[in-house]
Amino acid sequence: MKDVLEKLFGSPARVKVIRLFLQNPSDLFIPTEISRRCKINSNVARREISVLIRAGLIKQKKSFLETILKLKNGKIKNKKKKIQGLGINEFFPFINPLRSLFIESASFNKEKIIKSLKSAGDMKMIVLSGIFMQSNDSSVDLLLVGDRIQKNKLERILKRIEIEMGKEVSFALFDTKDFLYRFSMHDKFIHDILNSPHEKACCKLEI
Repeated sequence: MKDVLEKLFGSPARVKVIRLFLQNPSDLFIPTEISRRCKINSNVARREISVLIRAGLIKQKKSFLETILKLKNGKIKNKKKKIQGLGINEFFPFINPLRSLFIESASFNKEKIIKSLKSAGDMKMIVLSGIFMQSNDSSVDLLLVGDRIQKNKLERILKRIEIEMGKEVSFALFDTKDFLYRFSMHDKFIHDILNSPHEKACCKLEI
């Protein structure tokens, strides 16, 4: 066990790669995508991949991508394409403790995430949902309400959060006036988010 754990937790880059696989257990990745998603050098990515394969956490996998084609004669044709990549080894002996550890450790950066989001503009409300609550019930992971939001800066912040979380983060952004109007009209999208597991990490609105 000691050798396996030493291989798993050898560098910050390795932590990013492990989190990527744990947060996306049904996905297959190729090295270039791992490098891009984790924002690490391609040589570093290949080295960490090699270590994790030897440790048994990830392995080469094959899967089929099914697409539906509509032909000119109106008929529907299913087409399967074989894809190959790296995926999580669901039989790894420490998979469940690791998943819990990495998901919980991501939540420890909550204050840092909130602080960075606030720096994008005049945030009136930040609601954490979805991945931040370990829930699939919400349609988004973040509900953001604010004014004078610097969208380019917000995009950069969200990219950094995605690297930290190991998963793409979905969000909804509203200016204050639009949000309050939609909320008062019982907008289904907004109320579904607020009725799912969530946390108001920042709220300057009376709702």
